[in-house]
Amino acid sequence: MTDSDTSHPGDPVAVALELERLRGTLEAGFARVDGSLALLVQRHDQTDKQLADHEVRLDALERSRWPVASITVLVASAGLLLTSWQALGR
Repeated sequence: MTDSDTSHPGDPVAVALELERLRGTLEAGFARVDGSLALLVQRHDQTDKQLADHEVRLDALERSRWPVASITVLVASAGLLLTSWQALGR
């Protein structure tokens, strides 16, 4: 038999061993939680970067789209003026 088998629950050696086991378990748990948090932070950073990229692309699309509407209005106005001129001229 070993010393741990014959020790009593109140024995200081048994308490110290149990505390050491608990400490190891807590360290392993904290290491897992720390790893999970690091992964979440990395994913958050990637999401922020992707969101910023999408914002830049959306701004570029919006900037390139407004001239199309302006050109459409100009062409429609020119067509209206031309039609009006032809209708009044005849």
